[in-house]
Amino acid sequence: MAHLRTIPDWPIKGVNFRDVTTLFKDAECLKEISDTMVDFYKDKGITKIVGIESRGFVMSSAVATRLNAGVVLCRKPGKLPCKTVQQSYAKEYGIDTIEIHEDAIDENDIVLLHDDLLATGGTMNAACELVEKFHPKKIYCNFIIELHSEFPDARKLFEEKGIEVTSLLKF
Repeated sequence: MAHLRTIPDWPIKGVNFRDVTTLFKDAECLKEISDTMVDFYKDKGITKIVGIESRGFVMSSAVATRLNAGVVLCRKPGKLPCKTVQQSYAKEYGIDTIEIHEDAIDENDIVLLHDDLLATGGTMNAACELVEKFHPKKIYCNFIIELHSEFPDARKLFEEKGIEVTSLLKF
């Protein structure tokens, strides 16, 4: 926790932004996050890890190499070069859209979706809905940080769908 930076009133007033980049720049923190995630998922048969833009790319790549899984990038519109599938959603400070390549996932995949933070759950819920369009065998969700005290019902969005959620730190 000492390595995690909090930035008050960013990106808008009233939001305390939890900056995981301070965890990533510390080699020991990065290794501990990677080791913990690998331990969570080593026996789940993960074939693809979907990293959500942009901080989700870091750990999805690090963990995928150790789980012998592929990486799928979940990006904002216009960032991926081939045909994509999109999903729009509301978040705590506006409307956004995410997309992945239309050939990124298939029905034989077991997918882990990873993002840095669970707050309202809007981004990850949209990512789950996007991945569900591909009808994979199973979906898991993972976060480095869960803002449970501020958003106690966010986890329910996934658990009600039968999606297992893990997080490394809870506030």
